[in-house]
Parts: sequence; structure tokens; C-alpha cells
Amino acid sequence: MNRNVILTCAVTGAGDTAGKNPSVPVTPKQIAHDCIDAARAGASVAHIHVRDPETGSVSHSVDHFREVMERVREADVDIVMNITAGGGGDWIPDVADPTRGGPGTDIQTPAERHAPVGELLPELCTLDCGSLNFGDMVYVNPADWLRKHARLVQAAGVKPELECFDLGHVWFARQLQQEGLIDGDPLFQLCLGIPWGAEADTETMLAMRNKLPADAHWAAFGIGRHQMPMVAQAVLLGGHARVGLEDNLYLEKGVLATNAQLVEKAVMLIENLGARVMSPAETRLHLGLHDPLTARAAKSATGSDA
Repeated sequence: MNRNVILTCAVTGAGDTAGKNPSVPVTPKQIAHDCIDAARAGASVAHIHVRDPETGSVSHSVDHFREVMERVREADVDIVMNITAGGGGDWIPDVADPTRGGPGTDIQTPAERHAPVGELLPELCTLDCGSLNFGDMVYVNPADWLRKHARLVQAAGVKPELECFDLGHVWFARQLQQEGLIDGDPLFQLCLGIPWGAEADTETMLAMRNKLPADAHWAAFGIGRHQMPMVAQAVLLGGHARVGLEDNLYLEKGVLATNAQLVEKAVMLIENLGARVMSPAETRLHLGLHDPLTARAAKSATGSDA
């Protein structure tokens, strides 16, 4: 069992969820507000996507990410910031010609995916470790793209959170480590319950955990109704945890949640198990993260994106 838990709040994703729960943040101001509320509720880390403020759909705008980061860093609370770098991988076959991407297809190069991370230098960023049948679409992330992306993250000095949606992703993440593309102790996120990847159950989490490198830090999350059970299971198996409206819209059956409420519920669950949630400062020390102020000062002094 893990007695000192890093708790991440994934405040908004890229999915079509804003119309299903009015608490899903859409604008940069709303996303930053929810990061701050999550920090006050006890979260260690805020994981962010950004959305188009007009449509609510996915955005890759560096300016949107910048506004969120600046608002959070200027607030009177502390939280570790984790920017997604996994956008721009959605491929949906065209109905008329299934050999081509149809409406909703959104593909970016590794350099395009990395742009907000390289510009804004968060403490953490995600690195999705493979392709996947993701519901009715395909998430596209070939091995060579992953290697290029890992090199960019490494050069920026940002720690990657290695997101694994299936057991083969763990295998490839270990390969990246063996090739010297991951610095320090690796950080894994086991992503469970997304059709058609790894299932959200004890057997699957345990199998994935048992394939991690000996020096790995790891966390896990489940989507929907599996969110809180997977928090408990991850802590009991020695890992860290994640909650938030990216993964689950409900506090309990029929009751829509806010991000702060999900964090509060997870904190209570973790404490009832006899553990505690680590502060952002403890999280930085535990994971060996750079200090964001130092990183920005170094970048300003050198004029370098690295």
C-alpha cells in the first residue's frame, strides 16, 4: 500500500462532455479556475487540456494553454501543472472512403504536439505510449513518432508522464527508457476503462503494474463509475491516483460533479484507507521535478525553447 499519494485532477479533456455536465470548464479562465479549486480541495497535480472557447471542442492553441498556466501560477495556491501533449492523434474513417480521414480527424506531428510544452515548460507533460482503438476512432501514435516526441520532451527538461492505455504501451515505454529517451525514474499513468484498451479492474491494473520498471513511479485511473474504485485500488497496490471531469462526470449515480468535489471525495477515500495526499511541494521533490520559476528564468536568459 502507498501511504503518501500524489493525487492528480484532470480538469477537462477533449471529449464531447461540456454539454453533458455544465461544470466542465471550457474557456481558459474556467479551466484555470478549476485548477485552483482543485488545489484548494487538496489535489497535488492539475492535468489540463484546452478547448475552443467558442465551440467547446478541442484546441491546440499555445495561447489558450498560456492563459491557463499564467492564471494558475499567479493564484494564491500551489499546484503542479501537467500539460497534455497527446492531442492531435484522432483518426476517424470517412464514411464514403474509409481509406481517408473523415470529419473529426485531427492529426498533429510530434513537433506540433510538443509546442505548448516547449513554450510553457510545465513540470509535467503527458506522453501517450502507443496507438489504440479509442472507442469508435483510432488514436494514432506510431513508434517513430513517439521516439521523436520523447526526444523533444527530454530536450525541454520536462518530466513525461508515460500514459499507457494497454499492456503493449508499458512494453514500449520500457523500450524508450532502455534507449535513453527517458531521464530519471520514469512516471507511468495506467489509463483504464477506455474502450478498447485496458479494462478497469484489479487483474488488469496488477498485470500492468507488474510489468513496470523497478524504479518506476506509477498512478492509475478509471473512467466513469470506475473512477473511485480505481483510486482505492491504485493506493492499495502501491500507486498514485487521478480523478477529474476529464474521466468522469458524476459524484455519485445521477449526481453531476465538479472537479473540486471529485478531489474532495478522493482525498477522503485516500485518508480513510490510512494514507495521505502529498502537497505540490512534496510531489516536486518526490518526482524530481524542475522548479517552474527557475525553468522560466533559464529560458528567458538563454532565449532557448529548451
